[in-house]
Amino acid sequence: MKIPLIDLKAGYLSLKDEIDTSVTSVLSSGNYILGPNVQALEKEIAQYCGTKFAVSVANGTDALVLCLDAYGIGPGDEVITSPYSFFATAEAISRVGAIPIFVDIDEASYNIDYKKIESNITKRTKAIIPVHLFGQPAPMDNIMELANRYNLIVIEDACQAIGASYRGRKTGALGHAACFSFFPTKNLGGYGDGGMITTNNEELAGRIRMLRAHGSSKKYYNSEIGYNSRLDEIQAAILRVKLKHLDSFNEARRTKAERYKNLLQGLGFKFPEADSEAVHVYHLYILGHPKRAEIIKGLESRQIGCGIYYPVPLHQQEAYKQLYSDISLPFVEAASKETFAIPLFPEMSDEQQTFVATELRKIIEETQRTSL
Repeated sequence: MKIPLIDLKAGYLSLKDEIDTSVTSVLSSGNYILGPNVQALEKEIAQYCGTKFAVSVANGTDALVLCLDAYGIGPGDEVITSPYSFFATAEAISRVGAIPIFVDIDEASYNIDYKKIESNITKRTKAIIPVHLFGQPAPMDNIMELANRYNLIVIEDACQAIGASYRGRKTGALGHAACFSFFPTKNLGGYGDGGMITTNNEELAGRIRMLRAHGSSKKYYNSEIGYNSRLDEIQAAILRVKLKHLDSFNEARRTKAERYKNLLQGLGFKFPEADSEAVHVYHLYILGHPKRAEIIKGLESRQIGCGIYYPVPLHQQEAYKQLYSDISLPFVEAASKETFAIPLFPEMSDEQQTFVATELRKIIEETQRTSL
């Protein structure tokens, strides 16, 4: 049985009629950029997240860059973030000329350890970007308390966590602003790139709208240097269809995550922790094990999808190695050697999931025998 890590084709087929109709409607309209579907999606995402405004952009990375730029964060400023994330989190900070300051993660949740943030705040610190990693919200009340005390901006990197919530509030409405990605593999994924910024700050939303269109609020009148970062109408139409099903898809992920935990007990895995005060949406199902290399090899030989998230912490990436050669972040460095993802997607059948668990059990038994 061949099982992908994420089955995008199955996701399309489950909504085929709705999606095909929405795409055909856009094609026949002749309106492809910043049209009615984009405007409607922005309103629907704002309503879904519980914010006053949502501004669409070309991708999740641009969402982070434009948000930082719109806040005036730039050269010489410092932004505190997690070293355990996709490269774009730190890349966006560097792209506006600011300096990423990496804080080690909480060993249990893999999110930034809020208890270690304060000691990294300096006179140059302007913002904190907590990452809701793998679909698990960061401890935002603690982070916001620190930010309010030091007058810092908090931008949620919620690219992996749309639909997740913390103490009854959805990601996207927990900080001063939030950034989402609609990359195809995300819980709410398009069939291309896409991104969104949510906020309650009207001035910020207006500035981002201007920046995304070459620094222009009126066509051919450019008040500053901006970007070309717009969500296209076809992607917006697709995302509007999928948004209606997001909660049920996320619930399916949670059900399957709980089932994995029951199926894989007693094999020495570190399971993803679900905070009792948060609703996890399991963008990825992450396991930890000291025998990761052997397990990955076994899964690949059985045609079971898997992936390492993330093999190199951000402070050890080639692009940052010279800047951070003298720092040690033990928890993220340990996690990067042991964590990996196994298949999890809403359309996954019980048969597929049982097969994955059964084969994992066999792989663990094999590694135990060979180590004797």
